[in-house]
Amino acid sequence: MSTNKKLLSGNEAIALGAYHAGVKVAAAYPGTPSTEILENLAEYKDIYAEWSTNEKVAMEVGVGASYGGARTLVSMKHVGLNVAADPFMAVAITGINGGLVIISADDPGAMSSQNEQDNRHFAKLAKIPMLEPSDSQEAYDMVMAAFDISEQFDTPVLLRTTTRISHSKTIVETGNNSRRQVEDKVFKHNFRKYVMLPANARARRPLVEVRVEKLASFSETCVFNFVIKGSPELGIITSGMSYQYVKEVFPEASILKLGFSYPMPQELIKEFSSRVKKLIVIEELDPFIEEYVKSLGIVVTGKEFVPIIGELTTDVIEKAGCAMGILSEYPGTKADYKKSALPGRFPLLCSGCPHSGLFYTLSNIAQRSTIPGKKQREPKLIISGDIGCYTLGALSPLNAMDSCGCMGASIGNAIGMQKAGASEKLVAIIGDSTFLHSGITGLIDAVYNKAKFTLVILDNRTTAMTGHQEHPGTGKTAQGEDTYAVNLEEMVKACGVTNLQVVNAWDVKAIKTTLKASLECDGLSVIISRGPCAVSVRRGINPGKVDINKCTSCGLCLSIGCSAIRKAGDKIVIDGSLCAGDNCRLCEQICPVKAIYPDKPGLIGANSE
Repeated sequence: MSTNKKLLSGNEAIALGAYHAGVKVAAAYPGTPSTEILENLAEYKDIYAEWSTNEKVAMEVGVGASYGGARTLVSMKHVGLNVAADPFMAVAITGINGGLVIISADDPGAMSSQNEQDNRHFAKLAKIPMLEPSDSQEAYDMVMAAFDISEQFDTPVLLRTTTRISHSKTIVETGNNSRRQVEDKVFKHNFRKYVMLPANARARRPLVEVRVEKLASFSETCVFNFVIKGSPELGIITSGMSYQYVKEVFPEASILKLGFSYPMPQELIKEFSSRVKKLIVIEELDPFIEEYVKSLGIVVTGKEFVPIIGELTTDVIEKAGCAMGILSEYPGTKADYKKSALPGRFPLLCSGCPHSGLFYTLSNIAQRSTIPGKKQREPKLIISGDIGCYTLGALSPLNAMDSCGCMGASIGNAIGMQKAGASEKLVAIIGDSTFLHSGITGLIDAVYNKAKFTLVILDNRTTAMTGHQEHPGTGKTAQGEDTYAVNLEEMVKACGVTNLQVVNAWDVKAIKTTLKASLECDGLSVIISRGPCAVSVRRGINPGKVDINKCTSCGLCLSIGCSAIRKAGDKIVIDGSLCAGDNCRLCEQICPVKAIYPDKPGLIGANSE
């Protein structure tokens, strides 16, 4: 048999495996580390792929497509499954028609998330099977198997990845695989199965328990659960990326690797534990496997030494092994691992970001500006923030955000603070994609309940934080087709807002005037600050320069947090390779002595240094 080898990330492998498995519908909302799954699937024009408005809608689209008979994949990051939990739990009861695979891309270490929740618990909560790949090959193989398991057991399947699996690249052998021609299914009218009235839900509940028992039996012989025979002195149970680290740190140990990790193979675990003198569990985040092993009456060591917080590495596992006395007891197992020191970089909004002017102005109105040499004053605003790259506005020197919890929370938080009697003026900040994701219902609530605050929608016409994916306001689908673009002004007015203003994101004077007027009004006001994302526009056109003869080094330009502006000695300089030039001009607008000018070709002026 010929072998087709590809170097793929876990996300790319999942997309290819789903395509080869005959997937017909794919739905997702972008979120690191899952984004590239749908991006890759969208390249295949013989399937349907969409960026859904949010994860709940993606799940509902996926469930509907499954009911309609199509093999369907729904993908999202771990916190996205919180948003999608309602239809996720519902389809766990109803079962499926066409195979349904749900990807939860978890983020141990919270590298790009507000938490590091362990979504393995969702499989147990919903009583559905879960697969966990440990490299790109398994990601490819498991997603193909997941569709078969889904249809065999009439269940959605949760495939749980982590950041390292999603983004690391390994060799994938696809053999002679090509797109599988799956037999078309049609929707089957079945009132008892699909309509979850209480009577029907109660009737299906025992079926779920029977399904779990069958799946548990299946897991005992599943090829993704296997034993690597090693020293009987030490046995390790592990799963996912932890398996790769365990092999490096404990090359002589016996290993039980769980790829089909819920329901867990009870008899296989018992047999494995009986053959080793000391048993440990090494897993990222919660003691999910460890607690199950202990429930079987098996003595096992785990989270007493293996951290429950953060991403595991070979270094972390090595330290845990030393703390347990295992590495010193079993010489030759210590991994040769040295952590490289990387230079730090302070997180800032991109140079030329359309949100910088708004945050700079808010910071000044709220009296939070961190201009060198100026004393900090008591703040005059409470600013509730939201999820997006603009969350960086919370950091110095802008300091323009007081709360940030989850998608769409800025509006609800502002309502709650106002109703609780907050004495300061309130401003809620939300991006355009996030507003369409989960801000609209909050705005309706604000109108309905007569809330009094200012909402600012940062409209850069893209989903910037996750890599510029389309959304319902861009006029393009995930597969590049032209479509209707939601008009934010009309949407806001349709929610009942009467005080609405639209401002140019780079016009600092207009932003300041509009913000002050909105804050003075007695009621709800909405401002749309509009300007394209700095990454999506051409850069370096007439970059800014500093006239050193005029510059007083007051530091005001530094307070906008632009990465192109820095201090060299006692003077300010602008890096022309980073400056957005004509697409911004924010620093020129705020310089009190007009020392910053555009470096246009042929213009005679002072050098920047």
